[in-house]
Amino acid sequence: MAGGALSGGIDGNKRLTVMTAIAYYTPFKPLGFPHPSGDLTIATGLRDHLLGAGFRMSYPSRLRARWIYGKPWLWPVILRDRRRSLRINPRPDIWLTYHTYYKSPDVLGPWASRKLGIPYVIFQGIYSTRPQRHWKTAAGFYLNRRALLQAQHVFTNRREDMINLQRIIADENLTYIAPGIVPEQFVFDAGARNDLRAVWNITESEPVILSAAMFRTGVKCDGLSWLIETCVVLHRQGEKFHLVIAGDGKERRRLLALAERLPSERVHFIGKIPRSEMHRVYSACDIFAFPGIRETLGMVYLEAQSCGLPVVAFENGGIPEVVESGVTGFLTPLFEHKPYADVLLRLMNDLPLCRRMGDAGQRRVRTAHDIHRNYRRIETVLHRLVS
Repeated sequence: MAGGALSGGIDGNKRLTVMTAIAYYTPFKPLGFPHPSGDLTIATGLRDHLLGAGFRMSYPSRLRARWIYGKPWLWPVILRDRRRSLRINPRPDIWLTYHTYYKSPDVLGPWASRKLGIPYVIFQGIYSTRPQRHWKTAAGFYLNRRALLQAQHVFTNRREDMINLQRIIADENLTYIAPGIVPEQFVFDAGARNDLRAVWNITESEPVILSAAMFRTGVKCDGLSWLIETCVVLHRQGEKFHLVIAGDGKERRRLLALAERLPSERVHFIGKIPRSEMHRVYSACDIFAFPGIRETLGMVYLEAQSCGLPVVAFENGGIPEVVESGVTGFLTPLFEHKPYADVLLRLMNDLPLCRRMGDAGQRRVRTAHDIHRNYRRIETVLHRLVS
């Protein structure tokens, strides 16, 4: 049995005497990256779960490998971190990489795991042949493909990625893990609802739409702009509601300008909220609306549902994997204003429906998207690989 691996399994309530050591690397965004995102949330959640399950974790590199093949000034860092990875203490039993794809391929794990003679595992590997066809991305395609083919096991939390990975990876080396959160961290807080509504000067009978995203150029800001424009249409139709937007970033001025077409007392930009405090904000609102243009998954949808909010989003990307349309919210066609506005209006005028969908969302998160339950399959595979 490999050094640091299991020494006999679990007997009743006995703890494992020797724990598996993992070298954990996140080439897309290093842990502690200053700008929050769903990818960072998943990477951190995976680490925290494995630590809680008794694995020992080491972090061989903080190298951000985004477009690394086009940044020759970073190549010496690759060589440095490769050498460092051979001196990790405690010596790892397994190398685990979170999120490798053509824009950010893992250039450390395949080499280091081979040199150390340990299994190489990927969580959230992505495979697509399209980058192979363009000279700017071909190098990333081949580096990523090489990593995927070397892995003893690949986990994915998206059905679409699962289908693509099956083109090059045998089924026995591939596992789908439904995306999840820690439900206990996102529960309805009646006290916070009362407190925040008092601060915002909102009565209990007034519907509140919440959105949350970083104000980044691109699809995040475009999604918030879409929502604000939809709310402007509803306001002009005479609808009474409040819009609360959590987040911040360099596009703040643009979004504030768009929101000037709504009554100032009914729009609340509340800034960047720590994730540990977001359950309070969800609890104070009635509907969570964020279009999610080409959203890979969107952890905010799970968080909102866990706190009892129905979701309104586009039916695209990975959103249908975390929102059950017609049950825990509504998913509408991409870039069609009327269907999106219609379901927002329906929920605003039927708060009992909001509550029923919110209750359904809470149940679904706790049965299908509980990180504790879903990630046990990862533990099982990791132990099997090192035994």
